[in-house]
Amino acid sequence: MIKKAADIVIENAAQLLTCEKGAADCVGLIKNGAVAVRDGRIAAVGGRDEVAPLIDTATKVIDASGKVVMPGFVDCHTHVVFGGTRVEEYCARLETDDLDELKRRGVPMGIMVTLSATRGLPVEELYEQSARRVRKMILSGTTTLESKSGYSLNIEGEMRQLEINRMIAEKLPVDISSTFLGAHGWAPEMEKETYMDMLIGEMIPEVGRSGLAEACDIWCDAGHYEKEECRRILEAGREYGMEPKIHAGAYSYVGGEDLAAEMKMYSADHLNYTPVEALEKLAAAGVAGVVLPGIDFAVNHPLFFDPRPMFGAGLELGMATNCCPGCWCTSMPFIISLACRQHRMSPERALRAATYGSACALKRNDRIGSIEAGKHADIIILDIPSYEDIAYRLGENPVDTVVRHGKISVRNGAIVA
Repeated sequence: MIKKAADIVIENAAQLLTCEKGAADCVGLIKNGAVAVRDGRIAAVGGRDEVAPLIDTATKVIDASGKVVMPGFVDCHTHVVFGGTRVEEYCARLETDDLDELKRRGVPMGIMVTLSATRGLPVEELYEQSARRVRKMILSGTTTLESKSGYSLNIEGEMRQLEINRMIAEKLPVDISSTFLGAHGWAPEMEKETYMDMLIGEMIPEVGRSGLAEACDIWCDAGHYEKEECRRILEAGREYGMEPKIHAGAYSYVGGEDLAAEMKMYSADHLNYTPVEALEKLAAAGVAGVVLPGIDFAVNHPLFFDPRPMFGAGLELGMATNCCPGCWCTSMPFIISLACRQHRMSPERALRAATYGSACALKRNDRIGSIEAGKHADIIILDIPSYEDIAYRLGENPVDTVVRHGKISVRNGAIVA
């Protein structure tokens, strides 16, 4: 009997992608690769010779011949917990972006539509609407996702959204990084300054004491929160145990990216209007950038993000679905397709961003995002001959099997754990 044999061995992979830091090709390609899993973690990775000593009669051996094996996707920016839909707005804006015309037609638009749909929902209904989306994410190979509040803008509703994050993590095979986004805007029944006082003096302390959020986020943009307002709010969040991250550069540059570098935040997200000097500051501070191809596509953004200056600045990029009412997307493979075609990212860079880079944006790259000995065994098997097919096969779900924390959680198109 072999001592400490592997629980699972995946072998004969046509391509095994480690996506480890420092891989010269970005993805750490191993042909005819194999990986061994024991006690929920990766025990060995390489060729058949590296894992063979860990196989005994109790080991479940999975033959991945003709398939791709890689880390589970890390979806590092989502607003997946919300009520209702904005399909009427989406379809109206397929014809025109003239806001006056849309208002004349009476088309309901914007975050306040979702706020109204979310605030009054019982927790059970809000959970089920959100969990349906998360189940689709899991079936598409996502093993870790970030989930923000921000669609209530009052303490009761924001806490309800964060509690649903906890419920999803308990009931479904996915890890959740929970983020408080009370500064997604401000409550329509209040002036901005009054809301900020309540946010800093009441909401942040209560959320912090609850332990329901590890991060505090804010929308920094012209017409939203300015740089110094962001500093006040995010410093308050940090005081109560929530690390800062920021929506920055989505529609204007007002200095949120510079603040992210100063405060050494988890991440700065969107970056459509971010100048090179600010990108360089983020890279020097070790702050990950997060790009969101889906929202650029869904809203026909006036300025798509450009990854080339980001890579030139040495910025570690994460990538996410931004699943939200304005970008109803649950598929990381589709996001990779968009990044490659719409933003001219190579498949290698896109896959790294969707795994290791996104783990960096959640400060979890020490345990997820790559296939390396000692890390969590979050692994997906894709029924495609080459990883480039993720970019090429538009709209397909290539996921055959998902292993999360060393246990099979998806098989044959169904969640099994």
